Amino acid sequence: MKSQKIEEMSNEALLKHKKTTELATGMLAGALSILLVMTVFLTIKKGLHATSISLGVIPFAFMPILIINWNNLKAIKKELNSRQNVV
Repeated sequence: MKSQKIEEMSNEALLKHKKTTELATGMLAGALSILLVMTVFLTIKKGLHATSISLGVIPFAFMPILIINWNNLKAIKKELNSRQNVV
């Protein structure tokens, strides 16, 4: 499936895409934050084990996805603001 460019999408589609991207980004950020806190707690509680190291890698591995979603969300907001100024 080929995705449309932001400039080619309608206002309704942009608003829907913005809402789902905000939700997904927020949930991912929350899950990564909780996992990072759990990793720090596990490391303090039990020391540096293979489990705490492997759990600690996951938030940093998924950080690029979070950054990409954040940048897409900024682009969508910018496009919606430019359309509101024109109309």
